[in-house]
Amino acid sequence: MRWTRAAVLATSLTFVLAGCGAGPSDRPGVAVEHPVAPGGGAGTSEAPPAPPRAGVPTTDLAWSDCTRGTFDQLGLGAPPNGVLLECAEYSTPIDTAGTVIGNFRNGAVRARLPQTPADAAPLVLTSGADRASSATLAALTAGPPNGILATRPIVAVDRRGIGTSQPVDCLPAEVRQGFADNAQFTRIGDAAAQAEALVGFSQDGTIACRDFLQPYENTFDVGHAADDIEQLRKEWQVDHIDLLGTGNGAEVAISYARKFGDHLSRLVLDSPTSLGADATTVAEQRVQGAEAALTAFAQRCVALGCALGPDPRAAITDLVNRAAAGRLGDLSANAVTTALTGFLGSPRADQADRVPELADALAAAGRGNRGPLLALVQRQSAAIANDGEFVNRCADIEQPPTPSRAVELAGDWAGKYPVFGRSAALALLTCAAWPVGTPPAAIADFALPVLVLDGAADPVAGGVGQAAVTGALAGAGARTAVLRWQGWGHPVSARSGCGQRAVVEYLNEARLPQDGSVCPA
Repeated sequence: MRWTRAAVLATSLTFVLAGCGAGPSDRPGVAVEHPVAPGGGAGTSEAPPAPPRAGVPTTDLAWSDCTRGTFDQLGLGAPPNGVLLECAEYSTPIDTAGTVIGNFRNGAVRARLPQTPADAAPLVLTSGADRASSATLAALTAGPPNGILATRPIVAVDRRGIGTSQPVDCLPAEVRQGFADNAQFTRIGDAAAQAEALVGFSQDGTIACRDFLQPYENTFDVGHAADDIEQLRKEWQVDHIDLLGTGNGAEVAISYARKFGDHLSRLVLDSPTSLGADATTVAEQRVQGAEAALTAFAQRCVALGCALGPDPRAAITDLVNRAAAGRLGDLSANAVTTALTGFLGSPRADQADRVPELADALAAAGRGNRGPLLALVQRQSAAIANDGEFVNRCADIEQPPTPSRAVELAGDWAGKYPVFGRSAALALLTCAAWPVGTPPAAIADFALPVLVLDGAADPVAGGVGQAAVTGALAGAGARTAVLRWQGWGHPVSARSGCGQRAVVEYLNEARLPQDGSVCPA
């Protein structure tokens, strides 16, 4: 049935009526006291035999060098010597259940270092809808050599409509801008008016995108993303793969484990979002992580004597408030927080050393020179807020709040989370009109040992999702171990040398660290 404006409006009406300096660390992990979950973590006696190893592709994709072009497109500067990025495409069924006939063009990027063994099985990476997986991988290679990449190639698989996959260009320009600004300029400072306008933008965006995507508008959720990874395994003609899911990509990885667990050799969940949580809970956890990361950034900023002065956090809060009051021209508060979140959540291993770049742009904006900050806003918006991400995030969302509830949250969160709270609460209405899908079934009968990483100050996933994830995995029969990194940023496998060593040991030997171990910042 065609998804018409009348249907969206009817759905929306029903909905309304219903109501310190951190960075890569090469120090050893620090074991801390932590209860071991039943059947969990290393250190237990009589560990079960290791699962089968991942296979080296029998038939491979048609890879081509795309190193320089990818770095240029993502604004990463010059590629480090020896880094090789290769791009490829493969065809994947739109829907393996046969409800829609046809294929989708999926994109993948492979990364290698000069020391990466040529005969090593690849590690498949998905960062879900948080950021293109290919962009996550490229940024991971932009800093110091990554310890995981030194031992095996990493292959990033982009979700449909994101990154190197077949593009989705469906939002009208005014809707795209309305989302980018959180409808701030509808009526400055009036949360209720902004909420009403955002619901309108959501209705128009939902209609436009679902019309554009027909007849496969319902095939952009985590389950179909898992199907696309399974298709890559089939293209390679291997029995087992190793899989790393970061942030929202952990949900894709868990969906793969649920559907195709017999084909997994190793599973790493890095900085997972809370599994099965409603949209408000997930958003608040992300805001808490962003505020914590900003505090760590500010501490680093002070230590470096950065351009934001003796109290960088106060200077940034003031800048966001000025933007919210319309005192930065057409630069909205949401645009500023997008730049902040994008920078703080960048997977570059050397991001903590790039603190002056953000500080200089913010300080210049405070003096009236908005140029550097506008450039940063544009770069980060392109990375984390494009049309494909809108479609995928809305396809995954669970139980978004009503407009009236979002307004209440905006007031509450503005006090509790002074930089990111108000914008994040209103942004929950971006997907207000998108039909809520059926939540994925719970994972069951999964006995693979699983390594879970999380960070103390994670601006993308919040740093608290591991509890729900390990609970679900334990219920399915899996052994898990959580390794916590005390630094700021996302994800751990890109930012912490200690975390990378744990991943390598797990990939090589299926050996989990002691559950509750800590990697210092």
